[in-house]
Amino acid sequence: MAEPRPSHFPPGTPLGRHFLVEGLVRLAEGRMFYLVNDDRHEQPQRKCWTCGHEGSPRTAKVCHACGAPLLPQRFLLSARWEMSAIRSFEQFAALRIEHPGLTAPVDVIRLEDQLLSVVSYRGEGLMLDEAAPLANQRLLQVAQRVLGTVVALGRRGVLIAPISRANLLLSPNGNVRLFDVNIDEITPGPASPARLAPLVRQVAALLRGYCHVQGGALGDFFDLVAAGDFPTPRDFGRAVESRFDAYAAMVFPPCLAGISDVGLTRQLNEDNWGWTTLGPKAELYVVADGMGGHDGGEVASRIAVETICQVARARAGQVGDRLGDIELMLDEAFQAANNTIKAEAERGGNDMGTTLVAMLLHGGRQAFIANVGDSRAYLFRDGVLHQISVDHSFVQKMVERGRLTAEEARNHPQSNILLRTVGTERDVEIDLFRVELEPGDRVLLCSDGLWGEVEDGDMASILATYSDPRVAARELVRASHQGGGKDNCTLVLVVVR
Repeated sequence: MAEPRPSHFPPGTPLGRHFLVEGLVRLAEGRMFYLVNDDRHEQPQRKCWTCGHEGSPRTAKVCHACGAPLLPQRFLLSARWEMSAIRSFEQFAALRIEHPGLTAPVDVIRLEDQLLSVVSYRGEGLMLDEAAPLANQRLLQVAQRVLGTVVALGRRGVLIAPISRANLLLSPNGNVRLFDVNIDEITPGPASPARLAPLVRQVAALLRGYCHVQGGALGDFFDLVAAGDFPTPRDFGRAVESRFDAYAAMVFPPCLAGISDVGLTRQLNEDNWGWTTLGPKAELYVVADGMGGHDGGEVASRIAVETICQVARARAGQVGDRLGDIELMLDEAFQAANNTIKAEAERGGNDMGTTLVAMLLHGGRQAFIANVGDSRAYLFRDGVLHQISVDHSFVQKMVERGRLTAEEARNHPQSNILLRTVGTERDVEIDLFRVELEPGDRVLLCSDGLWGEVEDGDMASILATYSDPRVAARELVRASHQGGGKDNCTLVLVVVR
């Protein structure tokens, strides 16, 4: 079981000998990120971050040792609290490895229950905040930089654990560096290429999620890498070099976005999302909100997204343009996801389940919306946000019976009680909606971590303000934080062209 997240440091908290907290800026699974500075007026002396000298008076304009200007500095601080990760990172930090693809800490502070890793801050952002898709060229550059850094660390005997989006730091100029990684093992000699193979597969799987829904060639390549077809970093590097120009030349219009966020109170993100092409005329977009923790909801939502996409792809070639056949295929994909989760739950002896909302876009104009639970589908047209799906929840039933208003339902203490979910019973009843779309329409699929924290009017305002769907997606997540961030927040946004 994960150790509980510690209380966060309030602004103005002094940390170590040099740092003062400006504020908490981001949460991730197993991490809290802060902006800090070195404005410690109570300290008579300050540190020079150029040469490391700590004896210059607080009022000095230049370092007494090297003469470098002593200007105010800001830093990004990562706090972790899993004890096993703390001990291995301390050993790694003591090696003081420098590499262009690595953000080395300028200080590491051990508290009673946390380890604080501090790096210089120059406006970088976390990959965690980037909505998919990323441009093919950018993805290939990230892949090369990350795997090159993994190899360099391996030569020093450092084997890092699986990389998450929170371990990738993006500079304003587009560079990417590894940041605050978990360490799997430190060996006395260089790691063999075979020891690095799992990271090659894992990085490919991570980047696969940032591929465009129509970027089949690059997505297929990452799938092959994730399956082990290019097992060593050298194999992967050569494969990227031979394909770089062809894949980088594939450029797609800004017409969709997908992003998932843990929120501000949960330790675990149990949401998942995905998209896939079903042929030249159709795409499938999916959002799932799992229930049951590490051994339940996280698994259920992943199985739901993977299964519905796999089954739909397998069946798509057998389905023509008849609308009834398309709806039947979507229902079959939902049933397969439902029964796969149910079987997994029975094997594991748990009660995992998930909500599920999906859109099958056919011919660029005909949308088939299907849902179970309270993850929602919205249509944004002419500045107005319309809810397409209907929640399968206790409070929605009360609204339909006239016992609650929509606003009362939103804030009702039993608003989390669902009457229908995917994976809790064999076979499941799904709701299906057909929507004729128009150019300029936007379809939003989201978990309740968005609509439960952000009023429909505020979501509409964000969609009206930001034409780029990736920017709109990030702003919607930010709005969920401002609303309280009590749950995971996941969304897929599709612009009709």
